Formats: sequence, structure tokens, C-alpha cells
Amino acid sequence: METLESELTCPICLELFEDPLLLPCAHSLCFNCAHRILVSHCSTSKPLESISAFQCPTCRYVITLNHRGLEGLKRNVTLQNIIDRFQKASLSSPNSPTESRRLQTQRPYTATISGTIAGTIGGGGGGGTGGGSARGSPATSSHSHSHATHTNHANHTNANHSPGIVAKMEPRISCQFCEQDPPREAVKTCVTCEVSYCDRCLRATHPNKKPFTSHRLVEPVPDTHLRGLTCLEHENEKVNMYCLVDDQLICALCKLVGRHRDHQVSSLTDRFDKLKAYQVSPGRVSDAVMEASKTSAAQTLENNLTNLVKRNSELENQMAKLIQICQQVEVNTAMHEAKLVEECDELVEIIRQRKQVIAVKIKESKVMKLRKLAQQIANCRQCLERSSALITQAEQSLKENDHARFLQSARNVAERVAMATASSQVLIPDVNLNEAFDNFALDFSREKKILEGLDYLTAPNPPSIRDELCTASHDTITVHWTSEDEFSVTSYELQYTIYTGQTNFISLYNSADSWMIVPNIKQNHYTVHGLQSGTRYIFFVKAINQAGSRNSEPARLKTNSQPFKLDPKTAHKKLRLSNDCLTMEKDESSLKKSHTPERFSGTGSYGAAGNVFIDSGCHYWEVLLGASTWYAIGVAYKSAPKNEWSGKNSSSWVLSRCNNNFMVRHDGKEMLVEASLQLRRLGVLLDYDNNSLSFYDAMNSQHIHTFEISFLLPVVPTFMIWNKSVMILSGLPVPDFVDGVASDLQEQQQQQMGLCRQESPYLTGMKTCH
Repeated sequence: METLESELTCPICLELFEDPLLLPCAHSLCFNCAHRILVSHCSTSKPLESISAFQCPTCRYVITLNHRGLEGLKRNVTLQNIIDRFQKASLSSPNSPTESRRLQTQRPYTATISGTIAGTIGGGGGGGTGGGSARGSPATSSHSHSHATHTNHANHTNANHSPGIVAKMEPRISCQFCEQDPPREAVKTCVTCEVSYCDRCLRATHPNKKPFTSHRLVEPVPDTHLRGLTCLEHENEKVNMYCLVDDQLICALCKLVGRHRDHQVSSLTDRFDKLKAYQVSPGRVSDAVMEASKTSAAQTLENNLTNLVKRNSELENQMAKLIQICQQVEVNTAMHEAKLVEECDELVEIIRQRKQVIAVKIKESKVMKLRKLAQQIANCRQCLERSSALITQAEQSLKENDHARFLQSARNVAERVAMATASSQVLIPDVNLNEAFDNFALDFSREKKILEGLDYLTAPNPPSIRDELCTASHDTITVHWTSEDEFSVTSYELQYTIYTGQTNFISLYNSADSWMIVPNIKQNHYTVHGLQSGTRYIFFVKAINQAGSRNSEPARLKTNSQPFKLDPKTAHKKLRLSNDCLTMEKDESSLKKSHTPERFSGTGSYGAAGNVFIDSGCHYWEVLLGASTWYAIGVAYKSAPKNEWSGKNSSSWVLSRCNNNFMVRHDGKEMLVEASLQLRRLGVLLDYDNNSLSFYDAMNSQHIHTFEISFLLPVVPTFMIWNKSVMILSGLPVPDFVDGVASDLQEQQQQQMGLCRQESPYLTGMKTCH
């Protein structure tokens, strides 16, 4: 039956032929499918009647149409009769091949197609391998379906109503035609109508007669699954193929007349099975089958799925952290709100208590002042009474007419009046105006401003390190910084470590083991002692208060070079050193100096060494050459021979001049270099940590040469002269021009990794000088 059904299937719609046309090439095609092919060739400006030919979808034979169009082609009546008989035979068996295939795929709305649209339908019809569109619009009368009666509907439902099927039908699918609320459960879905029906509505809407006998009924499916996906290029056409070239879903028209005409396609089922193969457990499928099923799309899908699962896991973790932070915010908010109420209550209580205290003071002052004022009033009253009595007595004396009596009392009264007038303090007591509370005031303006500025305390703003104010010596660095929130800062904390060239300061800061910490600093500066000389450090300053702390931006500061002097114990006996051991001069007069292993000796080895050995850091010193035209300046190991010129052995590296020739020398190998004859100030940069020794014209800021050295032991500065004198300036900071030319020297340093021995004019010149 399945073979017969494939022979009776249209190569376009993949359904049983309906109103088939017999093409001149002997293949058959549904009338409506042929009509759709003609419609796909039409344009907006070109009518359908103008189409005079089309290709057979099976063999590509060009079918020529007459003026009647498709009506001019013959109907394949024999094929139609065979199809009718086949449909009746299918209705007698519930488990017909057609229904079994539909139930197995559980995709009643999607037609299964092969990779190419080719096949053979001869005479009575043939089975095509091309894809078509599963049309399901109720308005389209050309759809071909399987016949079914109401009895067969019920029988089919009962025959397949197993627990497995019930489980697959979950969730419950309701009838879309019921008028009652809630609607009854659907028992069938009509693919033609695209509606799910209950048993009662199905009998009412689909009687056992044409055209309803051709409607295709399947087990209830959700409405979204029933309608399927439509083609993006052809409206109302459902996708039923997969283009392997463009890797996208297409419809039958895309393959027949669209841009996918010559592309390789696959059925949706085949493509689905290939992609699904990766989700099968390896224990259930052999390695050979798994390997054979691999495709680039499956690998991409698997990788994307893995990344998506990983991303979802990360998002879940992130969301859990955010939820935890939200909970912590709630807890902290409640805690701070309670703290706010507590602090404000304390402030109110303090104000209340101070109000009572000040009110008591006012009352006490009032009592004291009124007591003093009452005493003053009593004194004034007494004085007034005495003055009034004296005035009365004086007036009576003036009224006395008896000469003897007047003379007797007038003198006494006159004396008392004169005394009372002269004594103003007695008559008019002092009045203290301060007792009137005029100078007593309540001024809470400052406190009001403080209260108006009440706010929760925040961590102070990051301080800023002032590089231009920072100073350094060879073993100390003084760090200066400023802070915008100086009054809210409780203390500062200084952190520092040796700079290793790491640019990621965050990861450097997290490596707390290497950091030195100076806590509880109350000022805006601090001097760090005991640092390595010639070493660059990273500094952070942390501003701290009760709310938290914030760090400044990192600052890179460097200690100065190691200061040193010439060691008299190493100076050749024909060299004279100054009292400060910073200048050495060639002196032919033989001086009596004791011989020591450290002293330069031998004919022509007029040298001296510094009094320090350097085993780390970056150090810079300069040599004032004066009028000297024959010298050798560099560094050497302690084990370097003292009875030969520096640079003649593997333990010393020097820059040398003999009259007009400049050269660098190491291990007996010499190379001429370019330098100005007016060179009067030679700069020497020893970067022990980066294994380099460089020489500069300090006056002209020019680089002369750089040695690349893998230092194994500490080195000491060495100086040799054969005429005049030189002066050493040590403990200097590295000049800016040295850092500026460092990047330009990298390529040159790579080319100068090894010094090649060569014959040069310097060799003969050296013999002349000697």
C-alpha cells in the first residue's frame, strides 16, 4: 500500500492527486499545483493568460500551452479512478499506511520530501521525490485528503487511545467550535479546516459526504503546530524543505521557480534526524554511526548550545549574587534606618538636656543679678534719704533770722553739704550696666549649620599623589598627596612595592604579599626609609574613615642612584685622588703606596674603582672628562684582573677613548663607536635588573652605545686615565632623555648582542698612545 500510495502522490504538494492533468511528457500533476506554477511565473504587470509554457516538475520537459491554458491539457481520468478506489480501501483499515505514516511523524501539516524534485509518474501516475507545500487553508479547494467517516473517527480514536497517546496529548486541547463554556475536549483536528473539534461538533460539521470526506483528520494537535511556518518569500506557502546550500527553510515554490532551483535540498524529516542524532546517548549509538551523522550545522548547534548553557549558568550565578546583594541591601537599609533614628533621638535628647541646662543658668543669673540690683537700690534709697535730710536742714538754716543761731548752725550745715557734694560715690552709687543682660545672647547659628548639614557618612574621595612635590634620595622617598575630603578623613594608609613592569595595576594590587603597608598616617606626606637605590616603586595612598576607604591612582616613584666615591685602596700608585675622593689625576711622580690585591697595578693600568658593589636597581652617574683624551670608563666584577686594561678580560666592560678614536671593549673584543670629540660629560647608566650598561653624551643628550650583559655577580664602577684628570658625579636621578631614547635603542640592542672583533684604526692608535 505504501508503494502504491507513493505512485499516486503529486510531486508538488506530496498529497494524493486531485483533478490530475496528463502532461505531454506522460507525467501527471494536480490542476491546482499546475496553476500555482503559472502564478509563480506571473508579475504584477504580466497577466496569467500570457503564460504560454512551464516546465514539468519531474523531468523538466517544457509544456507548451494553447490559448485555453491549463484547460487545454487532458485530464488523467484513469489515475483519478485509481485514487478514488485507493481512498476507499484506506478507509476500511484504520492502520492504513497513510494514517500510520502521519501518526509516526506526528507532523500532519508538514509534507515529507526528498533532496531533489525528481521522480516518475507514468500514465496512471508516479511517485515524485520533490517537495511540496502542505496547504491547509479552508478556502483552498484543491487540497487532497484522506476520506474518513464518523464511525472511523471513533474507531481510530479508540484504537489509539493508549496511556502513551494520552500523555502526548497533554496539555488538554479544547474544541474550537463549541459554544459552551468551557469547551469540550477535542477528539480530532481537521488539517483542511485547521480547526480542532470535539466528537459532537465533528459530526455536525463533517458529514460523511463530499466534499467533507476528503478532509484530512488527525489526532488533536495545538493550533500553533497545525499552522506551521510560512515561507518568507511566498505568502501563505508553508515551509516543507531545507536548503542545504543556504542552510534555511524553504517551500516547494522556492525549489521549483525560486532562487533555490539549482540548490541541493533535503526533507525536513531527514534534516531533523541528522541534527537530532547528536542528542542521542553515545551508549545507545555506535561511534561509527555518531561519526557518520556529524555535520557542520550539528557541530555549530552543539557548540552554541554548550555556550548558551554555560552562559545561562553564569547568568544564574550572577542573578543569585544580585539577589543576595538585594537582600543585603534590605538588611543594611533597615540597620541604617534604625541607626538614623537612634542617632537623631540622641541629638534631640542632647538638645533637650542643653536647653534645660541653659534655662537653669539663665534663671540663676537672673536671681544673682536681681539680688545685686536690689542691694544697689537699697544703697541709693539710703543715700537719697540722707541727702533729703541734709537739704531740709540746710533750708531751715537759711530761714533762721536769729543771727546768733544762724551763725551757730550754718557752719556745720555748710561743711556737711560740701562733704556730701564732694563725695559723689556716697550720694550717687555706681550702677553696673552689665547686670541688665544686654551682653547675654543665644547664638546657635554654627550649630544650626552643622545640623542642616547632617547626612550619612560616605567613604572619602580618592586622594591624589602629587608627583611634582615628591622627593627622593638613594634610599628614601617622600610622598606628598592631597585630598578633597581632608576633614572627613580619619587617617591615611600608604602602600608600596617594587615596580616589576606589570601594567595591570589591579592584579598587581591584589597580590598583597609583596606590598608594604604604613598605616595610621595623620598628615598629607610621609617619608619611606630603607629603600633600594636606583629602584622604581609603585605607591598607593588610601584615605580612610568610618564609612570605608578609597585608593588613589598609582604613582611610580624612583630612588636615586647609589652614591659612591673612588676607593683609595684600589687607586694605582701613579694616580692622585682628591680629599673628597671624587677626582683622580694622573701623577707620574712615584708615590709610596702599599700594595694590596684590590689595587690596580702593572704598567699602563692607571685605574681606580668605586667604593660600592651594585647588585640590583638602575643607577646613573656622570664623569666630567675635562681635557682628558685617553681614558676607559665602565664596570667590572670584583674578580677582574687589576694588572691589565679594563675590557681586556671577560669580567669588565668599558667605553674608551684614545685621542680621536672612541671604542667599546669587552673580553678583548673592540668595536669603534661614534662620539663627539668635544665630549666633556659622559653619562653612564647601569640597569642591573634589565642586564644593560649604556653610555651617553650627557651634554648633547645623545646615546653612544649599550652593552647587553647577563650579570652573574655584583659589579663596581671602574675608571682609567692616561692623561689629565676626571671627576665623578654619583647618586644622580636618571635624566629624562635617557628614558626617551630607551625605546629607540631596543632594535639597536638586538643587533649589538655580540661584539665582533675587528681590525680598526684604534688598534694602531693605541700603540702610539702607549
